[in-house]
Amino acid sequence: MVAFRRVMQILWLVVVAALAAGLIKLAFFPDGATTSDPASPTGEIVEPHYSVTRATVTNDVTLTGTVAADEAVALPATLNGVVTEVLVGVGSQVTAGQPIVTVKGQGIRADGRSYNATEQVLAPVAGVISSLPTLRGSSTSIGQSIGNLAPTTFHVTGSIPPEQLYRLSQRPSEAQVTVTGGPAPFTCTAVQIITPLEGADPVGGGASGPTLRCAVPGDVTVFAGLSASITLAGGVAEDVLVVPNSAVMGRSGSGVVYLVQPDGSTTEQTISLGITDGTQVEVTDGLSEGDEILQFVPGAPADDGSGMNGCVQNGDGSAVCYGVGG
Repeated sequence: MVAFRRVMQILWLVVVAALAAGLIKLAFFPDGATTSDPASPTGEIVEPHYSVTRATVTNDVTLTGTVAADEAVALPATLNGVVTEVLVGVGSQVTAGQPIVTVKGQGIRADGRSYNATEQVLAPVAGVISSLPTLRGSSTSIGQSIGNLAPTTFHVTGSIPPEQLYRLSQRPSEAQVTVTGGPAPFTCTAVQIITPLEGADPVGGGASGPTLRCAVPGDVTVFAGLSASITLAGGVAEDVLVVPNSAVMGRSGSGVVYLVQPDGSTTEQTISLGITDGTQVEVTDGLSEGDEILQFVPGAPADDGSGMNGCVQNGDGSAVCYGVGG
């Protein structure tokens, strides 16, 4: 009996010792990761690399445009004389070459001599007579406008951000146009890129920068004021060396990238550039396939749309920043 009591006392001491050890561990050696101090910096600055590879670059420039009616055409008299007959009225639909008025008077030959003549002022294009202030008996002079004709044709215009002109060094003659809520996409012809002269007033109070204009085919039904998307094909380069635009200082003709050396250091490398699709650019000289370069130009913040100036937030509260190295 005495031995049994001693055994129980020993077991009780062991249990008490174990409980005491557990309490000490909880008090002075807690489990789990310690919480980081928010005031302590945990950000990591890295400089991602890019391995030069081959790809196809499609240089399409897309603009937002508007459908507009072609400008009114003046109807000039060809004689110094008097209107003897008015053949149409305002609002009349006319065809190209249709007589508008008849004028009797004096014509001028190439040698400067005058002659008596009767001529008709003809519609230069099809359209609608938008104004015709000339009445029977009105006097006319050679070149004087007797009225205006509104063509039934349309064009599409769109503003071009000046920096996009680098991508249009080979000016296209056609554009693909998609009219909002309109017909199937169609080819817009006679593409013009109009850049106002320095000091000139914007035509019609419009944009002062470069403007694209192209003609809507006559068999396509559109209306003035419709919005449209304009796509200009600036060329395609297949199976060429490419690098991200973010890696290059310079966008047209030539640029500089940061070439990664075997020891991890970087050197500036001048390269020749071809076409770009806005995300990646063709490299025509200065790099080889497989070369390692910095993916972002050092010191240039990468605009990734996150509002973090090129940094990505990690789950633990730290951040990895791109394109901000020195």
